[in-house]
Amino acid sequence: MTQQVSDQHSQRIVAIGGGHGLGRVLSALGDYGEQVTGIVTTTDNGGSTGRIRACQGGIAWGDIRNCLNQLITEPSVGSMLFEYRFKGKGELNGHNLGNLILTALDNLSVRPLEAIQLIRDLLDIRPNLLPMSEHPSELAALTPEGETVSGETHIDELSAPPTRLFLSPTVPATREAIAAIEHADLILLGPGSFLTSVMPPLLVPELGRALKHAQAKLAFIRNLGKEIGPAGEMPLATMLSWCERTMGGKEIDVVIGEQHAPQLATRYQQKEASLASSNHHWRHDRDKLRQAIDETLLDGHFSVGRSRSS
Repeated sequence: MTQQVSDQHSQRIVAIGGGHGLGRVLSALGDYGEQVTGIVTTTDNGGSTGRIRACQGGIAWGDIRNCLNQLITEPSVGSMLFEYRFKGKGELNGHNLGNLILTALDNLSVRPLEAIQLIRDLLDIRPNLLPMSEHPSELAALTPEGETVSGETHIDELSAPPTRLFLSPTVPATREAIAAIEHADLILLGPGSFLTSVMPPLLVPELGRALKHAQAKLAFIRNLGKEIGPAGEMPLATMLSWCERTMGGKEIDVVIGEQHAPQLATRYQQKEASLASSNHHWRHDRDKLRQAIDETLLDGHFSVGRSRSS
């Protein structure tokens, strides 16, 4: 068993998404250290992040900051400052200091990734965090009525699921993110807001192509409850189809969730496990989530490096 755990923790895991969902996955896999890489959505246009983008430009830092917050294991002055949110009636009201720090470091750095690395070192965070792109872009959607809606906040307010999502403008992927996908043993999608957290990285053309050709086992982690907003009206099979189409036909191998989904095609391996936190039924428990991912990785040893034509 000791050798099995050692081999398991030598495997490389890539988790893709944003917001609270990706942060939860990364914090659950903290013991894997630098063997874990999060590829983070950078299209948020709401709240403090949206206000900063409106006046400063650049990528959205909110999802990256959220992941960093959930990966902090030892409270410190630095971590308290990074999580501090201003209150009052002035221009600073509602701003998160972590967002402002990342924006300042970005302005002082050659690349946004350098700003993230500086914060990782300051907060002693081991898992890797990579923005999906280091170039600013907005998430846009085409509605069933043929209208184009731009911005995550407006997409979340749609009364029905869009017919298509796209990035405006199209942006290049962070090169380290492509390399992480190419060398991964397991790739995780979700949980989180499907349209505005899980899908945006897949819409980056180079990431979509990298996922299409990846040799890793690919798993989709379901949310614990029905999502609020237009994605809540999308059947699970439709979500998986959207992901696969965006990845150039790459098939998802495993669907991880609390309940069996009888409507899914039999080609999907379904892994059922108790995942909910005892305190919040809508939040994944870190230990339960890690166990489910560990078991998926162990079950997936056969697929690492296997021929996809077999």
